[in-house]
Amino acid sequence: GVCGVILRAGRPEDCSQMAELLNEIIALGGTTAHQHPMTAEEVRRYFLDGPGAESALLAWDGARLIGWQSLGLWQGEMHIGTFVRLGVQAKGVGAALFAATVAAARAKGLNEIIAHIRADNAPGLSFYARMGFTDTGADPDFALDDGTVVGRVFRRFDLV
Repeated sequence: GVCGVILRAGRPEDCSQMAELLNEIIALGGTTAHQHPMTAEEVRRYFLDGPGAESALLAWDGARLIGWQSLGLWQGEMHIGTFVRLGVQAKGVGAALFAATVAAARAKGLNEIIAHIRADNAPGLSFYARMGFTDTGADPDFALDDGTVVGRVFRRFDLV
């Protein structure tokens, strides 16, 4: 794995750090579909133990959360989300998380993982392509809540 990085499943006591990292990425803009900050409780319900939550894997550098990846049921499909702290991106953290997520998904008998990526999210598009996701479609008219059209790319990773 990545030198010094520990991967483990998310726990309820992690949710405040998960929210802090997610909200930092949301505030920067451009690399996540999420547009509004989340509380620790919302993160817990949405990503950890709510009805749609399938898995959340966290990457730690000592006591510092440097990234996390979730699988969750959305509109009948298993969707992935990847959140890596700025300054740590493109250093193998997401790839390490993805390898563990794939193993967990296969162990649960899942067939595929879906990613909806903003078309203006170059790092995200690059990451999911490197992980082996293939394009299944696009929504060029997808707009943010403020009306800005950014488009969206739909990709799939086959587990079987």
